[in-house]
Amino acid sequence: MYIKDKKKVFALADCNSFYASCERVFNPKLKNKPVVVLSNNDGCIVARTNEAKALGIKMGEPLFKAKKIIEKNNVKVFSSNYTLYGSMSNRVMKILGQLFPNIEIYSIDEAFMEISSLKKIYNYSKYAMEVREIILKWTGIPVSIGIGETKTLAKIANQIAKDNPRTRGVFDITKIKNKEEILKTIKVEKVWGIGNKLSKFLIKNNIHNAYEFIQQDNRWIRKNMNILGLKTKMELNNISCYELDNNFKLRKSCCVSRSFGKRITYLKDMREAVSTFITRAAEKIRNEKLITNNINLYIRTSPFNKKSEEFYTNSISVPLDSPTNNTITLNKKVLNGLNKIFKKGYLYQKAGVILSGLEVENADLNLFKEDDKKKEVLMNAFDSINRKYGKNFLRIASEGVEKKWLMKRSRCSSNFTTNLEDLLTVRC
Repeated sequence: MYIKDKKKVFALADCNSFYASCERVFNPKLKNKPVVVLSNNDGCIVARTNEAKALGIKMGEPLFKAKKIIEKNNVKVFSSNYTLYGSMSNRVMKILGQLFPNIEIYSIDEAFMEISSLKKIYNYSKYAMEVREIILKWTGIPVSIGIGETKTLAKIANQIAKDNPRTRGVFDITKIKNKEEILKTIKVEKVWGIGNKLSKFLIKNNIHNAYEFIQQDNRWIRKNMNILGLKTKMELNNISCYELDNNFKLRKSCCVSRSFGKRITYLKDMREAVSTFITRAAEKIRNEKLITNNINLYIRTSPFNKKSEEFYTNSISVPLDSPTNNTITLNKKVLNGLNKIFKKGYLYQKAGVILSGLEVENADLNLFKEDDKKKEVLMNAFDSINRKYGKNFLRIASEGVEKKWLMKRSRCSSNFTTNLEDLLTVRC
């Protein structure tokens, strides 16, 4: 069906204000209204709609600093609902995977596509516009699509598509033969592959935009920015240096950590938190058919404590007798480790568990151990019940019930797509 073409063309699909857009999907009254989403513990603003940006609300700004603007303009504020956002992301990426032959999921709200094989069948912009309409219709999420000869140029095209309403959400930079004028409008810190530290260095050297960057001598870029800087210059000059990275990579570790909504002082509460974290981590690696060889646990107080409060941090590595993904086994091990590093008299602010030494689970080996087989059946039943009746429907006793230490999420929306009890009721 798809015809090969030697010249590569990439597209980047990026969901607009993704977290805020997810909140709008299930609350149509928020359309064209200012909306912001907060970070963990309702601390800082991590997503804003265009209406919120127009009011002067800044990305990363603490909630208390924007309080006056929010109250004056009736800005709707939400706590982060990662369960909802993950579910909506899966829906968007699944659609993109069906509509494009070659895709790389770059982040929760971005995906690169290599689309040169579509050239003889579709007009790039027209097809991208149709894709955008399908995603909006099927998920309610607005998407911008940028098209370019390289991934870096596709990123720039996407930025233009997102910032300029006249593009209607799609911009094809391959149609621009002389890109100088466009590159002059792109600030150097906005170029993909140039981070905050490098951009400050370049600005000090009077390099303020993408055009000025590509005018620099290759040897100077290689000396000051290494080979990656040189690749960025080549990408801006229509020479593709980065292929799609769509191969599945086995994760090397799995981390679950949280800052507490309320400081922990008692071992009982810390045991609940650590048990909750190890349960989530075990579920994650079971979903990927992995087992772990080692647990790393850390606990700490806040590094920003008052001078009268002593800072304390500690960690412990807990090796396992044999690799496993069994929640009960991992929980016993990690709680034994906690007993060794927990000290009374401190106000603990954060804890986390890291499962390392991950490897693929070999089901055949379990056949030789009857006890392992029973544990596997138990965990399968555990996961099956939680998938059917909702997250945390079934849990181990040491996780506790009240969990007063949980993150502050006072403005959290419902899990509309993952919990039967939260399904919206439609009256006709």
